[in-house]
Amino acid sequence: MKNSLLLGAALTLCASAIAKPVTAPFDVNQLNTLSKLHSTVVLPGGDAVVYGVKKKTDKGYRSDLYLQKLGGEARQLTNHKGTENNLVASKDGKTLYFLSGRSGSSQIWALPLDGGEAVQVSDLPLGIDGFKLSNDNGQVVMQLRVNVDCDTLQCSADKQKAKKENKQKGRHYDQLMVRHWDTWSDGLRNHLFVAKLEGNTLSEPVDVTAGLDTEVPSLPFSGMEEVSFTPDGKHVVYSAKAPSRDQAWQTNYDLWQVPVTGGDAVNLTADNLAWDSHPVFSDDGRYMAYAAMKRPGFEADRFAVMLKDLQTGETREVAPLWDRSARGIAFAEESHTLYVSAQDLGQVAIYAMDVRFGDKRTLVAEGSNAMVKVTNGKLFYTHNDLSGPNDLYVMGLDGSGKQRLTDLNKDLLNKQGLGEFQQFSFKGWNNETVYGYWIKPAGFEQGKKYPVAFLVHGGPQGSFGTRWHGRWNAQLWAAAGFGVVMIDFHGSTGYGQAFTDSISLDWGGKPLDDLQKGLAAVGQQQPWLDTKNACAAGGSYGGYMMNWIAGNWNDGFKCLVNHAGLFDMRSFYNVTEELWFPEHEFGGSYWEATETYEKFNPVNHIDKWQTPMLVVHGAKDYRVPLEQGLAAFTVLQRKGIDSELLVYDNENHWIINPDNLVQWYDVVLGWMKRHTGQEQAMDANEALRQEMLGTQAE
Repeated sequence: MKNSLLLGAALTLCASAIAKPVTAPFDVNQLNTLSKLHSTVVLPGGDAVVYGVKKKTDKGYRSDLYLQKLGGEARQLTNHKGTENNLVASKDGKTLYFLSGRSGSSQIWALPLDGGEAVQVSDLPLGIDGFKLSNDNGQVVMQLRVNVDCDTLQCSADKQKAKKENKQKGRHYDQLMVRHWDTWSDGLRNHLFVAKLEGNTLSEPVDVTAGLDTEVPSLPFSGMEEVSFTPDGKHVVYSAKAPSRDQAWQTNYDLWQVPVTGGDAVNLTADNLAWDSHPVFSDDGRYMAYAAMKRPGFEADRFAVMLKDLQTGETREVAPLWDRSARGIAFAEESHTLYVSAQDLGQVAIYAMDVRFGDKRTLVAEGSNAMVKVTNGKLFYTHNDLSGPNDLYVMGLDGSGKQRLTDLNKDLLNKQGLGEFQQFSFKGWNNETVYGYWIKPAGFEQGKKYPVAFLVHGGPQGSFGTRWHGRWNAQLWAAAGFGVVMIDFHGSTGYGQAFTDSISLDWGGKPLDDLQKGLAAVGQQQPWLDTKNACAAGGSYGGYMMNWIAGNWNDGFKCLVNHAGLFDMRSFYNVTEELWFPEHEFGGSYWEATETYEKFNPVNHIDKWQTPMLVVHGAKDYRVPLEQGLAAFTVLQRKGIDSELLVYDNENHWIINPDNLVQWYDVVLGWMKRHTGQEQAMDANEALRQEMLGTQAE
């Protein structure tokens, strides 16, 4: 261990000695080189943190763990080619547990923080996807993907191996969902296993969710935040749908409680037929807080903060008049205060909430913030905004003494190459206030007019807001010479539930009105924006809006970029996987609400299409399947409209691969520059520069 510590220190010193701030213009290649913070844990006492950093190297990407004391420098803990994640600190702060695949599959490892090598704790036949420790560190609950008809992990491993080797590759189903996000259903399920932890040894794990034909945690995006030990360590509480044949068209996730020894699970939220999520417990064991929606089948309903008294059984909503949707929830060390994060007016803020009276105080309002830990009078959180990616911060529980702990991209991000940004407002649909953001081009020159990149967010219940996006990074358009405009139209999140609700049954109505009025308003407010020379781009619902604009605002833009956009609502309903989504948004199944589907169906307006369009799609997109993009491109080509198609065989609804992201921006920005005249201007400038260089040489 001594040698590895010295190596870690040497690497850190060497990196700091040779690091030079990047001065090149910000572009997608620079975006891909930025360090990414992940897997943060605060050590007991709140005097130090351990976090993972993913970095780009000459040989690809690597991830290492760092320990940093408050007010001190970071010390590298690991130097392994694999990635450590799911960090958990022991209650005495002397041991760091994490997942690593360094032995061939994802297993739990333990690293002594006072010196010594990491040792493998688990050695299971299957890889572990997530885990948590009980309060006394005597037990671990683990997430593993298993065959539901197997009684042992070895049985699951053997069956999965045999299936891979089987030459018969047909998939056979008798119910939905047959595929989800980017993966066909393989008959496996996420289950929870509990084992005793003695020293660095695990007992035989017990499947406490045996027999469930459901995902715990649910795929594809939920994790161990949906699972908690009760404070006494006798039970595990988790969020899951009850086994049923209607899982594709209902959102009834409940909180279930099961003994750590296995057995029947008790439904703690059976009275609520909507979504229940994120169970957390007070340290004294008296209260369980969680997030709950109220409307079945609606994935964008408001997540209310609920409090269950485990002594009396009483359940009530905390701050029922607060019209925001909770994201993260954490108890203070005393049980009378909750810390909650929620979207608010284009930001993601953090609040302190009194559970007795519902009073709340805003602790941090600007940017996009996420809680990490509340401990010893401190709140640790991450922060990003349109000027840079996530870093770690800490503050007092009253919001005082805010301190930045990391600056991971100080020498990797050229902030001089970023554009100035500002929120603006205007009167949108029905004369109601609507918000948006503009970003000035990098190197902005007073008195000059700039073409507009008009970015439309997806969801549709979403928001671009002031956050650093790893894919749709608005600063990349600003760096390419565009003035960027983003509108949080009716249906966006963070402006009250009524505002969010207003898009349902009206996909092409209020939002289009807001986009039209917003572009006109920002053009008047910011004369440097040349709104007559604009291209629009959007993904998912934003892509739908490109198709809708093509037929309903066909003189508004020089070009459009349609990424994973819905083209024909009739066929979309029958091929998407989460049927609860269109059924809520359009008032039922297609045959029950045909009029609404057809009223806002882009395919019904293709006779008016004339705007050049770039269509981009991932072949593994099962949310908005590839055929939706191909159909739009077919219409464009057959009508003789300037159009291009960019397809990725191995991408889903998003572009994840960094190399593909480079190509995506090269094509998208090139398309938009060509149609706004920037390409010719750049060629002319380059010719003039070469002529001047030649003159100087003479």
